[in-house]
Order: sequence, then structure tokens, then C-alpha cells
Amino acid sequence: MTRSVLVPSSLTREAEDKREATRKLGYVARAATVFRVDRLVVYPDRDGDDGRFGDGFVSTVLEYAATPAYLRKEVWDRRGELEYAGILPPLRVRSQTGSGSDGSGSLRQGIVTEVGPDGRVRVNCGMQHPISLPVPPSMEVGKGERVTIRVSSREPVRAKLVDESPPGFAVDCATIEASLARPDAGVRIAASRHGETLSVDRLDGIVGRTTANGFTVAFGAPERGLPEILGCEPREEAIGDEPEARFDLWLNTVPNQGSEVVRTEEALFATLAPLTLE
Repeated sequence: MTRSVLVPSSLTREAEDKREATRKLGYVARAATVFRVDRLVVYPDRDGDDGRFGDGFVSTVLEYAATPAYLRKEVWDRRGELEYAGILPPLRVRSQTGSGSDGSGSLRQGIVTEVGPDGRVRVNCGMQHPISLPVPPSMEVGKGERVTIRVSSREPVRAKLVDESPPGFAVDCATIEASLARPDAGVRIAASRHGETLSVDRLDGIVGRTTANGFTVAFGAPERGLPEILGCEPREEAIGDEPEARFDLWLNTVPNQGSEVVRTEEALFATLAPLTLE
């Protein structure tokens, strides 16, 4: 069951400056972390992206935010997009703990700093020093590659490479169409003020589907909603069993809004909160 969120490359179009744009993306990263999103996808919105902060600004800042603090110096060079990265809020991703003798311990993200000739690699995973680990026969890793480590003890250090996703979310760049066509897309939802109002009566049925199948939720940009970005009429694709329909439903999760404008980062919190109820 996968949880995916799609946001446009024009997400920061209304920000006054790069500092404000970075702060906005920090809230997006926080929402993805709080509600345990697996994939945060930046889709192209060329007509709405003014390019003030450079190509790839949104995806770069989000990917930096998703990188554990202990790896950022290793992974990232000084870049113009990250000028104000210091104001990003800490994500404090909860460690995933396994069960049983083969799954005990917590997952951490690491980066391979050296590949040896003996089937072992040295990995920086936030310990005092890089640690040497054998590579499982089913895995191939190279220098500079990010890997997942399961740490069962720190003193003495006991850890192993595992073929699992690390805690937190992954950042990707893809079109809306490609993201919705993935086998693990789950329930395909367009978050829009033009959508069906999420009511208490409808909540149980929708959450039942998202809990069982996962979901992919697409959001629009400030002053440029999904109908404008997609070039369609609101809710015209709301019937998911039609071959041409991209979405299973259009959903308004902030009915009777008190503000004239609901910012995208606010819509993320308002939408993901009910969809992740169990």
C-alpha cells in the first residue's frame, strides 16, 4: 500500500522571495512526513512556473529536506537553490522498528563511501565513523549510492544492509499521467475546491478504499488549480471506470473555507489527515 502526493513545479509561484519559497516547501515536507507519505512527486507545470528560482528548485529543496541531516554534507554541495535551506524545519522521521530476530532494530539511510574487493562496502549512516558491511548476494551497490541499513545495536555496532525503503519519503519528478498509471497508484484523487465535498457520511467509504489500496493525491498551485493545469472542466473525470478518466474522484477537503485562498501546503494537511485515518 503506497501513499503518493503530487505537487506542481509551480508550487512556489506566489512566494515573494527564495526564503519564503523555501519555508513553504518545508511545510510540504513536514506534511509528507507527518502523514507517512511514501512518494512526493513534482510534476511539470511549465505554463505556471515562472522560473524565478531556477529549474528544479522545488524538487531540489524537497529532496534536500528528505535527506537525513547526518548525510546532507556528504550528499549535497553548495547550490543556489539551497541558499536558505537552514530555515527548513526538522522532519524528525520516526525510525521504523522491525519485529523478530531477523527484523529487529531500526532502519537508517546511509551512503556508500567505499566499495571493497571482498564483497564489503563502507557506509556512512550517521554513526561516529563509516561502518564496514557485507553486501547481500541479492544486492548490487556502488560508491555514492544511498542504501538502507538496519541497526540492531550501537555498542557494539551490529548492522546490515537490507533491501527496503528507508524511513521518510522519496522525491521524484514525473508527469501526472505517469504517476497515476503506476500499478501502486491506489485510489487516484484530485484535491480541488471544485470537487465533491468530503462529509462525515462519505468519509468512511473513502477511507476504507484508501486504507486498503493506498492512494495518489494530486494538488494544484496557488491561483492555478488542477482544472487549469490539466486543461479540463472541474470534475469531468470523476468516474474512475471510464477509460479516459485520470482520477477516481475529485475531492474538496476544505468545504466552506473561511479564507478566500487555501494554500497548497495547508491543503496537504487538510487532505492527508482524513485520508490516513484507520
